[in-house]
Amino acid sequence: MEISVIICTHNPRRDYLERALGGLRGQSLATNAWELLLVDNASAEPLSAALDLGWHPHTRLVREERLGLTPARLRGIAESAAPLLVYVDDDNVLAPDYLAAALAVREKHSLLGAWSGQVLPEFEVPPPPGLEPWLHLLCLRPLTRECWGNHTDTGRFPFGAGMCVRRVVAERYAQALRADPARLALDRTGDLLYSSGDLDVGMTAVALGLGNGLFPQLCVTHLIPERRLEEAYLLKLARDGAASYEVFRRVWGLESPAASRADRMVATYKLWRASARQRKFNRALREGEALGQRLADKLGVPNQSCCTGIKCGTSRSVLRAAEDLNSMA
Repeated sequence: MEISVIICTHNPRRDYLERALGGLRGQSLATNAWELLLVDNASAEPLSAALDLGWHPHTRLVREERLGLTPARLRGIAESAAPLLVYVDDDNVLAPDYLAAALAVREKHSLLGAWSGQVLPEFEVPPPPGLEPWLHLLCLRPLTRECWGNHTDTGRFPFGAGMCVRRVVAERYAQALRADPARLALDRTGDLLYSSGDLDVGMTAVALGLGNGLFPQLCVTHLIPERRLEEAYLLKLARDGAASYEVFRRVWGLESPAASRADRMVATYKLWRASARQRKFNRALREGEALGQRLADKLGVPNQSCCTGIKCGTSRSVLRAAEDLNSMA
């Protein structure tokens, strides 16, 4: 068995989950080369009786009662067996050659610990006019070139959609979270849209002396429902993402990006010229950073730099990291 495909799902939209399973059913890689593990994360209606998984010879469905994406991912690590883990969200449709391409990357880049590819949208309805600058918050990522390295530039870390992780990284990550429960707060739980669990996995790879990579030949279609295109949802996504990033930054001892006097002047000018909507998103990011600082204090995460022994570069804010990703397209 070469790959363990892990789908973590909580109260999924059934038609989207069926699309995700259909994408896996259509993989060019023979089913005897990979197992399929579906982790039902405390769904209100258990999934066991509702899904047809008989098409795959190595399929298991397990239930994780601890609510949260991170506990579900940890259960996937514990239950899986293959040397390479591929995480697929319940609204992700993998390209037919995704698993075969993931194995090819593993063989070619032996020093990478985690990698993913481009994430392209399929919108249920057209996005409302004027929201285009903030759609990157939905973790969309078009790519035209490969990028990899052993660095702490989180803007180039893999996304959770289609994230491929070597078992050595996954097991070290699970071990670290048992010793540091504060890191359970880095990702989605219930209605909270925290989104730094992927970064935690990527930084774990760096701590092991391995790298992270992005590859355009790995393609995921992200199914996006109408409700996620509402301004209120995107504002919450920006606020909660900034909060979890602040906790992540302090967990790993990354420095806050220092702004020069010129940078501050430019930022002030841009804020003065900003539209009412831009000001809403800027305010959401500031509120998120303040919320993250309070949450980190409550969790007992120290506010210090470079406490991990890793050579840390300048960390980036959530918004700046996303803009940097767009520049790679």
